[in-house]
Amino acid sequence: MRIRRTLIGLALVGLVAGCAPTQSGPAAAGGNDQTGTLRVWLFDEANRAPKEATANEAIAEFKAAHAGVEVDVQWVPVEGRADKFSGAFNDPANAPDVAEFGNTDVASYVAAGAFADLTNDVKSWKEGADLVPTVLDTAKVDGKVYGLPWYTGVRALYYRTDIFAELGLKPPTSLAELTSTARKIRAAKPDLYGISVGGKYTYAMLPYLWANGGELAKQDGGKWTSTVTSPQAKTGLSEYADLLKPDICPPAQCANLTGTQSVQAFSGGKAAMTIGGDFNRKAVDASSVKGKYAVVPIPGVQPGSVAPAFAGGNLLGVFGASKKHDLAVEFSELLAGAKYQAKMYTGMGDLPTLATVQKQLTGSDPTLKPFVDTLQAGTKFVPSTPAWSKIDAQNVLPTAVQQIATGGKSADAALADAADQMNKAFGG
Repeated sequence: MRIRRTLIGLALVGLVAGCAPTQSGPAAAGGNDQTGTLRVWLFDEANRAPKEATANEAIAEFKAAHAGVEVDVQWVPVEGRADKFSGAFNDPANAPDVAEFGNTDVASYVAAGAFADLTNDVKSWKEGADLVPTVLDTAKVDGKVYGLPWYTGVRALYYRTDIFAELGLKPPTSLAELTSTARKIRAAKPDLYGISVGGKYTYAMLPYLWANGGELAKQDGGKWTSTVTSPQAKTGLSEYADLLKPDICPPAQCANLTGTQSVQAFSGGKAAMTIGGDFNRKAVDASSVKGKYAVVPIPGVQPGSVAPAFAGGNLLGVFGASKKHDLAVEFSELLAGAKYQAKMYTGMGDLPTLATVQKQLTGSDPTLKPFVDTLQAGTKFVPSTPAWSKIDAQNVLPTAVQQIATGGKSADAALADAADQMNKAFGG
């Protein structure tokens, strides 16, 4: 689900604005039939052909090992997924056995009682121990695993090598140096943004919050409480807001930029740096800056450190109502295994979740290294609660950052308002 990484806020709006799955009580009891048709839902994509070819190859292998089993794949449009999944939650008899879904949706879907607990399945899976731990954490709710991480996505710092060479600059090794470098570029080349980032780019601001030791929220006794008013969170979000200034990225142009728009400004030659994902590389390579850029991990507070990035991605889950639980788990493990993760990267550019596959691919594709280094340095995730969908859709954090950047409110006042809104969503 490519939208899970670049337009994730928009993708969640449908769940909040009337399309959220209805909680209809316990799902129908599953079973363990060993024959018949295994129903699989995978997300449709504009460039689906490589993904479909990978799925078809896995299906052929699976069928060869399971006489009497057919696999029926239905391609689900991302934009219509809320209604599709809601229908399955309310009518388990028409639910699939296996489904692909975004990791930011896991808490909402688990609350609906739809997906099976795969904790023990992952423990017994021969490749399960190779999953990057922080990526596996994105599949958990209250410590239990509800999906196999199929692929992930993280962001890093893109920069223009030609401009850096012309100005005698080196890639920044700390967040403070990133700011000063961006300011130098803007001063030398006022027609460029020092870095293109946006007030509506949640997944660019989060590394700043986390690198400074802040957190979005804490959980105590099953209840979530916002922590964005902590000194650490305030420092991080204020540092990010400082990028939205006339001498770096003017608020009149940048305060409303989303992640997609921020990267487009870079690929359009309007910025010397941006924060973009591994999934943005193909688009950047198709632009006029091809061959004129490089990528490094987003630096942390201390020189040479790496800021924690948000770990987006998609999971393969098994519906609790499935009459073919073991077959569903086995097919998910095959498709999420090393062989097909490598094929998904080759065909779709999707970052693997297995450490061994990441290492192998980095050896043959050096451009993957900054993203793998970011994963290995440790990623973070949003609170595992359905309330996060509402918080994200309401642009709670972006509003606070915009207010800080434009001087509409002090950091203390803006973050106090954000905390109040978050706590209302959490049920506080």
